[in-house]
Amino acid sequence: MAHKLLKESYRYNSLLQIKDKLIIGNKSFKSRLMLGTGKYKNLKEAKNSIEISKASIITVAIRRAQYAKNIGKSNLIDGLNWERLWLLPNTAGCETAEEAIKIASLSKEINKKIGQIDNNFIKLEVISDSDHLLPDPIGTLKAAEYLVKKNFTVLPYISADPVLAKQLEDIGCATIMPLGSPIGSGQGLQNINNLQIIIDNTNIPVIIDAGIGTTSEANQAMEIGASAVLLNTAIAKSKQPELMASAMQSAIMAGRNCYLAGRMQKQKIGEPSSPIEGLIYK
Repeated sequence: MAHKLLKESYRYNSLLQIKDKLIIGNKSFKSRLMLGTGKYKNLKEAKNSIEISKASIITVAIRRAQYAKNIGKSNLIDGLNWERLWLLPNTAGCETAEEAIKIASLSKEINKKIGQIDNNFIKLEVISDSDHLLPDPIGTLKAAEYLVKKNFTVLPYISADPVLAKQLEDIGCATIMPLGSPIGSGQGLQNINNLQIIIDNTNIPVIIDAGIGTTSEANQAMEIGASAVLLNTAIAKSKQPELMASAMQSAIMAGRNCYLAGRMQKQKIGEPSSPIEGLIYK
């Protein structure tokens, strides 16, 4: 009986995912979990984790992809099925707007190599703070404005700044990607009030990117209305990455379903769950 209920639950969630797709620019995606590709022990572990996660979008640093290609070493890009996955090149390592724009222009070559000629997505990262790895708001806005005009689908990585988020939306960015906490820190959602403001005031997808370390934090991001979550370190640096990938996928799906269902209203005092009418008294 339990097995039958579990199968029915999986079937219901699969049907819900088909109807409730993530839309970025002119593309739709089944999964709301996005994954990075760094920090894994080896390529096999990375590939297995990505497959188990059922993620639709995989982000790769353009600089790392170019380096791997130039020296002829085996790399993750060559080992993934790009007929089922969508590549999100990113400008990781760029410290200025000018540098990010230059690196972004190389993404077309990588996309062409894997057969995604129509892929103009770019995850924009401009990080001048090498100590805390916090994104540069001015450099990000400057680079985003240029890349949007060049017909890139821009997904900018920012701090949880509602004003900057609105400015990036206004210039034509496809999403907003505010951090939960600093990259690789695993500190969770450190500024949930600002994240909620961004979600409530934005008309494009909001993707929580960076800082999430556990399934409860990923679930919380989805419960407050985030459109998706991007993870890397939480899975790659766990003791069992494949198991954590599966757990994150389930947590994000549960959080999304919870958001769509709508939580109950909080009460100041307890309220009986059973009706008090018609009770039998001795």
